[in-house]
Amino acid sequence: MRRPRVLVLGGDGFCGWPTALHLLKQGYDITIIDNLSRRAIDKELGVSSLTPIQSIETRLQCVLQLTGSKINFHLLDIANDYDAFLDVLKTYQPTAIVHFAEQRAAPYSMKSSLTKRYTVSNNINTTHNLLAAVVESQLNCHIVHLGTMGVYGYGTAAMKIPEGYLDIEVRLDNGECQTQQILYPAMPGSIYHMTKAQDQLMFAYYNKNYGLRITDLHQGIVWGTQTVETSLDERLINRFDYDGDYGTVLNRFLMQSAMGYDLTVHGSGRQTRAFIHISDTVRCIQLAIGSAPEIFSRVRIMNQMTETHRLCDLALMIKDMTGANINYVSNPRNEASENELFVENANLRKLGLEPRLLQQGLLKEITDIAKRYSHRFDPDCIPCRSYW
Repeated sequence: MRRPRVLVLGGDGFCGWPTALHLLKQGYDITIIDNLSRRAIDKELGVSSLTPIQSIETRLQCVLQLTGSKINFHLLDIANDYDAFLDVLKTYQPTAIVHFAEQRAAPYSMKSSLTKRYTVSNNINTTHNLLAAVVESQLNCHIVHLGTMGVYGYGTAAMKIPEGYLDIEVRLDNGECQTQQILYPAMPGSIYHMTKAQDQLMFAYYNKNYGLRITDLHQGIVWGTQTVETSLDERLINRFDYDGDYGTVLNRFLMQSAMGYDLTVHGSGRQTRAFIHISDTVRCIQLAIGSAPEIFSRVRIMNQMTETHRLCDLALMIKDMTGANINYVSNPRNEASENELFVENANLRKLGLEPRLLQQGLLKEITDIAKRYSHRFDPDCIPCRSYW
């Protein structure tokens, strides 16, 4: 019996690589497409992952040696080489496509006019080329897209943010009221988030017009770096970004505490954010693939997060654990000084997600990794230099 085939777009990245390994372990046939742009951006910025990332060839060779299973790889820029991408779809004929192939950092997207235009061009063209190619190839495959909680914005709301859709009441001209559902109004806070909001509209159109089966996972901020699979061999190790453009806030705090560097809290620290561990990210992708219905009457949207925290509370948690000092610095972002965030995440929990919540053991694991590779630490990379 042929194994179900999954095409992972952006499969060399922070979320894509551990997802490819996890799905391989679950019995899927895996092919990765990546243009290796994330590696190129490291060189552009003069930074590197704290953990040593091997070449994609070494990574794939290690997978074959350890598991006996091969991950196929195509070096391909989906945003700019539609015909080559279409050929891969027709040849491979995946049952599911996991879409990570977007520039993922809000600070980088706001760094300059060049990075703004690159983020828009890459993210929107990649998503649309994917949708157009699935239609042209006539594949009956399920698209799973990694979106972001940031499409909702971070305004205070006295209600839980629903999973993608909002119930509204419309007053008709005759005075009667009619209820309906709309996409939750987007309020992106960066060019990156704006592209993800645009993704939503393209997904809705292609589902309505062509019946494409699409799941859009609105993910919180990822923390952690390793999964069970990436921990098997140092050649498989995942990225650990701590710089001001790509480092996520909790990983940055843990890195700073391990290096004896003050925790850099931007602004008041009373901004509330949603979080998820990298191991839960890969599990959510698996759950989304395994639960796809045969017909999607609309795009399935699920909030992929496990808990919310104020940034100042996270900093205090790490201070209590490590003795680190806290340094409140000016906020580079144009945002409210504080917000509440209540989020519904029932759908993934119903599918079987058992969240890994913030706990000292997992936090210590990340600190231990930071100490292990402390010789690769560059303190000049920590400040955020993108302002908007």
